[in-house]
Amino acid sequence: MEYHVRDLGLAEEGKGRIEWAYEDMPVLRRIRERFLEERPLKGYRICACLHVTTETANLLITLKEGGAEVYLSASNPLSTQDDVASALVKYYDVPVFAIKGEDRETYYQHLRELAKRKPDIVIDDGADFISLLHREFEKSCERILGGMEETTTGVIRLRAMEKQGVLKFPIVAVNDAYTKHLFDNRYGTGQSTIDGILRATNRLLAGSYFVVAGYGWCGRGVAQRARGMGATVIVCEVDPIKALEAKMDGFLVMKMEEASRVGDFFVTVTGNTSVIREEHFKNMKDGAIVANAGHFNVEIDIKALERLSVSKREVRRFVTEYKLRDGRRIYLLAEGRLINLASAEGHPSAVMDMSFSNQALSCEFIVKNHSQLERKVYRVPLEIDKEVARLKLSSMGVEIDELTQEQVKYLSSWELGT
Repeated sequence: MEYHVRDLGLAEEGKGRIEWAYEDMPVLRRIRERFLEERPLKGYRICACLHVTTETANLLITLKEGGAEVYLSASNPLSTQDDVASALVKYYDVPVFAIKGEDRETYYQHLRELAKRKPDIVIDDGADFISLLHREFEKSCERILGGMEETTTGVIRLRAMEKQGVLKFPIVAVNDAYTKHLFDNRYGTGQSTIDGILRATNRLLAGSYFVVAGYGWCGRGVAQRARGMGATVIVCEVDPIKALEAKMDGFLVMKMEEASRVGDFFVTVTGNTSVIREEHFKNMKDGAIVANAGHFNVEIDIKALERLSVSKREVRRFVTEYKLRDGRRIYLLAEGRLINLASAEGHPSAVMDMSFSNQALSCEFIVKNHSQLERKVYRVPLEIDKEVARLKLSSMGVEIDELTQEQVKYLSSWELGT
């Protein structure tokens, strides 16, 4: 197939939204201007498996203007913005394979359409596409110069592949860039998760007990924003260091067994499976609202919830009511998938500006350096990370100090002291 989107009639609205997002992506604008002049990606085919959002559209347009032949599919069945997908096809000549709400079979059919294009470079979000390439398109892997991974979950999977010796091409872990995870994961996930919950439920957070499972950078962001909305935040963790940090940050810290008895809202952001399980559902109060902001829909044990339920119905868009045998009701948001992208629009453009600038510059890095790279997972080079930060500060009108020669000498010496 040439492309597969819901309705090209939605393209005009999508084009306007893409342009609106672009206005708040000044770093990517600077990169696009240079790419258009230098064409560093000319002759290379890039296949991206990402959330199909306005910000992703601007990344793909930037790569194309850098000379690349680009293709796009969704990295989650519920995260596609259909108007954006249509606009990319109609107005920007980018083949897209993504429809919001697609079933699992269609989702993987779309990934296979990408694989058939025989990419030189791949961009992934969650590592589903890279895993598929390794399982079903091994021959194609031989021509791939390298890839990028956007998420914590995906980087974990790819590092496991490297450790097992099965990774077939080098990966740049974009998620590990400071200008990605310190901002995208914390401020982006924090704001967009709360946005998704509020759009789905229209419930008041102030005065509620809000349970956050996981206190990584995403969990930190969600906890901070929930507290800012007036909720009492409870953090559940398995890592003693992160749990201690949450305690010192002023949050309640307890086991999920205890938190499940008092929580009004629950959000999982761990990257792990079965974080909220049968024993926790049995504890929950009537009307508890459960959502996931981790990449995959495995963090909430939905099968256990269905076993415990006598009825199930959709009471609002993206809100499913499960009625238990004793009459209690538990509300699952967005089928347990990414709430911020399923019922809202994902991260704000200003924060994705940095993440996708890292993606664009990492593509250029792979083109220039692939012959020196091994089949390993690499961090984004620090010079790229700092350049993104410098450009972002400049766009905000912020200037910072520089070290004097005396300070440089002091920091590089051991003789000088008190």
